[in-house]
Amino acid sequence: MDISISKDIEPLSEFRKRSADFIKRLKKEKQPIILTQHGKSAAVLMDVSEFERFTRKMEMLEDLLEAKQQVEQGKTHSMAEAKERIEKHLSKWK
Repeated sequence: MDISISKDIEPLSEFRKRSADFIKRLKKEKQPIILTQHGKSAAVLMDVSEFERFTRKMEMLEDLLEAKQQVEQGKTHSMAEAKERIEKHLSKWK
């Protein structure tokens, strides 16, 4: 997702005039558009599927970071302990 200054940054006034065109562009190119107001960044428009993909990626990265921190803090379990914990948890659903 590389932002092109000449193509992907647009004034809010242009969005107001051509919002349907912006939506078509988002769906076709899957590239976010940065809207500016008074020369400063104000909002980011993203295609819904790209937003969902981005959100899933961020959640996964947060989970990996948390796991890394737990390993560094020694908060780990052996395979046998993990299996026992999972089986105990699953038994509640039977």
